[in-house]
Amino acid sequence: MASLHWPARLIVVRHGQSAGNVARDLAHEANENRIALSSRDADVPLSDLGREQAAALGGWFAQQPPEQRPDVLLSSPYLRACQTAEIFRDHGGSAPDAPICFDERLREKEFGILDGLTTKGILAVHPEQAEFRRLLGKFYHRPPGGESWCDVILRLRSVMDTISLHYAGRRVMIFSHQVVVLCMRYIVETLGEREILDIDAAGDVANCAVTEYRFDPSEGKTGGLVLHRYNATAPLEAQATPVTKAPDLIAGARG
Repeated sequence: MASLHWPARLIVVRHGQSAGNVARDLAHEANENRIALSSRDADVPLSDLGREQAAALGGWFAQQPPEQRPDVLLSSPYLRACQTAEIFRDHGGSAPDAPICFDERLREKEFGILDGLTTKGILAVHPEQAEFRRLLGKFYHRPPGGESWCDVILRLRSVMDTISLHYAGRRVMIFSHQVVVLCMRYIVETLGEREILDIDAAGDVANCAVTEYRFDPSEGKTGGLVLHRYNATAPLEAQATPVTKAPDLIAGARG
């Protein structure tokens, strides 16, 4: 039956606050064109607060019944996501020997020539791209060398196929990025462009926030995944850990 292909739980988590989030905020406050980074986006680590957030998330899950803790850990290969997954596991969020499977399809949306630019920087350096985006909308706009939301959705559809093939009935947790969290909602809930952009416009996905789906056998004809909670920060709040919602690196991640 098709219902056997769904995981029992699918939990999607955005990484903890990164050094890039902090640098982005500083660049916007200083009205700069570019964000001051000393490494490529894939190598940006967690900030001290981001590590604290990942530890709080792991500690909260460690207090939950075993059937509510993940037994499969998947992660974007970007350093900030990897570190979030490792710290989560080290603080009891899953079994200590649970392997973390790194999957490049879970990486952040690629911004191409806009990478590292602030909103002001995009307008100053690539005004034609700002205009293309205005005409096409953020869902379809693909900057040179980068991706549109549709491109991200295409690779995530194959991730869902992999989960269906290998992790049916399991409790799967994904550590990834803001746009990935939103695009997973688009796929799982069969949303439209306007619906997912409205969700995006309502507010950023918080660092280490939990978006969780649970299998419901009564959903549809053969059962399916049903949204249980979105952008939930209760695990951090329960540990008295500050909640942050800064977009990733460039303004294009939100704008």
